[in-house]
Amino acid sequence: MNKLLPFISLFFLIGIISCNQFTKKGASVAAITNKGEVVMLNEDGTWEYADKGSSTNKQKISNADSLLKVLSNANTDNNSSLVKSTKTNIEVNVNPDKWTVKKEDAGETAEYSFNLKGNDAYAMLITERIAMPLDVLKKAALANAASAAPDIKVVDEEIRTVSGEKVLFMQMDGTISGVKFSYLGYYYSSDKGTVQFLTYTSQNLLKENRKDMEELLNQMVILK
Repeated sequence: MNKLLPFISLFFLIGIISCNQFTKKGASVAAITNKGEVVMLNEDGTWEYADKGSSTNKQKISNADSLLKVLSNANTDNNSSLVKSTKTNIEVNVNPDKWTVKKEDAGETAEYSFNLKGNDAYAMLITERIAMPLDVLKKAALANAASAAPDIKVVDEEIRTVSGEKVLFMQMDGTISGVKFSYLGYYYSSDKGTVQFLTYTSQNLLKENRKDMEELLNQMVILK
C-alpha cells in the first residue's frame, strides 16, 4: 500500500468525505482520481488500487461514481460555465447566455477576454504568478492605466470579500483616443499569484451595463 499521492485532487477528496455515508466507520472508501483511476482509501491514510472484481468494492465503486456524477452536475447547473486560470488559483463562473469567452494566446496581456452579448461591455482576466502586496498592485494597475489614459482617476474604491479573502474593488475613469471609458475591477494577490479582473465600457453606457459587469465580477472564485 502507498501513502496518499497528490494526484488525488481536492475536488474528489471533498467527494470522498461525502462517500463515507455509503460505508461503515473504519471501512475503506472508493475514490476516483483525476486520471480516472479507482482507488480504495483506507482509514490509516494509505491507499491501493481497487479490486474491481470484489463484490464489496463493486458497490463502493458504484457509490463513488454516482457521487461524482452528482458533483459534476452541481458544477454545471445554474446555466453557467467555468473559466479556470492555469496560472493562479482563480475561477470565474460565466453565464454563457450573457457573455462570450475567449482564451487568449500565450504572450497576450489577458489570459481570458469576455464580451457582453449584444452590448459594448468587455472584461479581461489578467493573471500573473508573481505575488505582491495589494497596495503595490494598486499602484501598478494605476500606472498601467495611466500609460493608456493619462487622465485616469479612481472614482470609487473599497475592500470587498471574495471567497473569504480581501479583494480591492476600484472604478477608474479615463479617456483613450478620445473615448471616455469606465473600468470596474477586482484586484487580488496571494502567494499563488496576482489577479486583475477588469470589466469596462464607455462612460455613457456604464449605467446600462453596470449590473452585468458587477455580476460577472462577483462570479470570481478564489480557490484555497
